[in-house]
Amino acid sequence: MPRAKGERRLEILKALAAMLEQPQCNGITTAALAARLAVSEAALYRHFASKAQMYEGLIEFIETSVFTLANRIAADEPDGRRQAVRLVEMVLAFAEKNPGMVRVMIGDALVGEHERLQARMNQFFERFEATLRQALRAPTAQAGEAPADGEANAQAGALTRYVIGSLHQYAKSGFRKKPLERYGLERPYLPP
Repeated sequence: MPRAKGERRLEILKALAAMLEQPQCNGITTAALAARLAVSEAALYRHFASKAQMYEGLIEFIETSVFTLANRIAADEPDGRRQAVRLVEMVLAFAEKNPGMVRVMIGDALVGEHERLQARMNQFFERFEATLRQALRAPTAQAGEAPADGEANAQAGALTRYVIGSLHQYAKSGFRKKPLERYGLERPYLPP
């Protein structure tokens, strides 16, 4: 039975993400990916022009997943501070559910790949910080007023750095130090 269009592409991306979940995994070759899927390297290249394009597919998944959920949080939660807390929680939960993607998010998987991939992940975190900043500029339910721009900028920056640090620690621990567990304990010490 023939596969639906895009099904093989998705299968390739899932296999790549699964390979990235292995703590000892260093550079992934197309030969290793092809062997995992029991196909030829030529079969991979029928769906992706390059390995960089495969990583772009993973980055698109990360962006779409995170920002779709971020938009939903923004629509559901009018309180800016609670919105920021939920945004951070959401990214940490995404990381726990998708450990292979964490290696892409922190850039480990992108070492030696095309520099535009790392630039795109940098833009992802800039966009996430802007989303936090926008949330933190919204009025809070308690005070009824928004913080000053400088304060919202500083808080968004600190929360973004916390997320990035948590992702690094999660990956470097071999995915044992779960970021959400730590967030529950560390949350009282973070802005806002």
